[in-house]
Amino acid sequence: MKKQIIIASLLLIGITFSCNEDVLEKTNPNGVTVDNYYKNGAELTSGVTSVYSMLKSNNLVAREWFFLHDLRGDDAAAGGGQLETPRNQLLIGTHDSGNWVMSTVWQAYYRLIHRANSVVDNSTAVADIAEADKARLLAEARFLRAYAYYELVSMWGGVPLYKNYVQTVDGSLPRSPEAEVYAYLIAELQEIQGQLPATYNAANQGRASKGAAQMLLARVYMQQGDYANAKTELMKVYDSNVYALVDNYNDNFLEETEFNKESIFEVNFYPSGGVYNWDGDGNGATAGTETVRTQEYSAIGWRNVIPSNSLLNDFEKTTKGDPKTDPRYEDSFYFTGEKYNNGNSTLTDGQQNGSSSMVDGVTKKVSWQKYSLMYKMNESFLTGGINQRIMRFAETLLSLAEVENELGNIPNAVKYLNMVRARKSVSMPAYPTAKYPVGTKEQVFEAVVHERRVELSGEQIRNRDIVRWRKNKKLKSEPITYFQANKHELLPIPQQEVDNNAKIEAKDQNPGY
Repeated sequence: MKKQIIIASLLLIGITFSCNEDVLEKTNPNGVTVDNYYKNGAELTSGVTSVYSMLKSNNLVAREWFFLHDLRGDDAAAGGGQLETPRNQLLIGTHDSGNWVMSTVWQAYYRLIHRANSVVDNSTAVADIAEADKARLLAEARFLRAYAYYELVSMWGGVPLYKNYVQTVDGSLPRSPEAEVYAYLIAELQEIQGQLPATYNAANQGRASKGAAQMLLARVYMQQGDYANAKTELMKVYDSNVYALVDNYNDNFLEETEFNKESIFEVNFYPSGGVYNWDGDGNGATAGTETVRTQEYSAIGWRNVIPSNSLLNDFEKTTKGDPKTDPRYEDSFYFTGEKYNNGNSTLTDGQQNGSSSMVDGVTKKVSWQKYSLMYKMNESFLTGGINQRIMRFAETLLSLAEVENELGNIPNAVKYLNMVRARKSVSMPAYPTAKYPVGTKEQVFEAVVHERRVELSGEQIRNRDIVRWRKNKKLKSEPITYFQANKHELLPIPQQEVDNNAKIEAKDQNPGY
């Protein structure tokens, strides 16, 4: 799918409603509807492609998704006054049910779910492809639907649970309890594992695999504090012999090293000469070709978001008495005086729009390097084609460290932590260290928190780690400065959902909003 332009507009399946019988007879014979689609394997394949297209749209992974995740955690800070108000509200905790970024992501995930449900529910007439291929396509759609529900339930709690394609205007549903949504995810992800392949050929890279379903299920279990079942799924990924750490940490964020052995699931983008598709649903001839991430975060770009001081100060550095500076510190960020553009240019303070950072008591300009095109370009006011890695094997190892520690297996936990630190380009001293002793469960947990943060920073994981640890009462102190109990545990249900869904009333809103 990497070099394939995804045209999803034909898959926007409309339902016409009317109370006038004469109008009902006036149909467009050229219109694409459920009744005249999903008749063959090609149309089923296009239907599944439209679900992927929604995931990579402007309203999700190409733009709003990474803002929502990063701005809710403590890895990010405002690059300056250029950060738009709805985004800054999420960063400082003043968001309400009308926040535009939050509402956009909510709506986009339900549009993805609607597409997936359309594919699954209307696939019975398709009979011209092999049953295994059909089962695999449907499993892909169900994986994407499960991913959407995992995102929703982990950020909003109980949400409307649409298991089938909605066919009438009064088909809206009330919020399902959080436990019911998680139970649905567990059943779905257990069932589809047997229908997804372990790997794909080069022409189909980017599709959901067995390992992606297992990793997503592990995330589901971990979010609930079910460490034993999480370990089962993580060990499936670990023992599959499909995945391994790449030698070079930076290979996880470059365009030339996409779909490497560390990647479990990533969202496809590809360079198309700066053509960015602003359609929120990912429709059109340029659907999903590029992402705006490099423009938004780069040192030379809008620089709307920069790394937070607390993140920068969490990295081990020789200035703090550690035996060496963590190489991931240099790999994750750009600093004034650093070379970029294949070593042909030097970054200055003046090129970096906006705010400075305070690192170990020193004021300096620091910007994100992950997913930035600056490594091979002279500027980054452009959109780009670097794939967004959603799950990678380093997360598997760090999750295994966390669950093993929770299950009382400290030596195994430390082993997995040290595997990540032993990456060839990282080669950090093994635990225990002077700063991170690992003799007790509490000490290992602190090492897990640290290692997950420095390894996975800016990868839209930290915020949900905080949500999980807070929910499961693991945090010794609250990392979010604005946090208010009985409010900021969850995002508010968007006001547009309360207004438009007859089954959700003001009393159903999350606490504090």
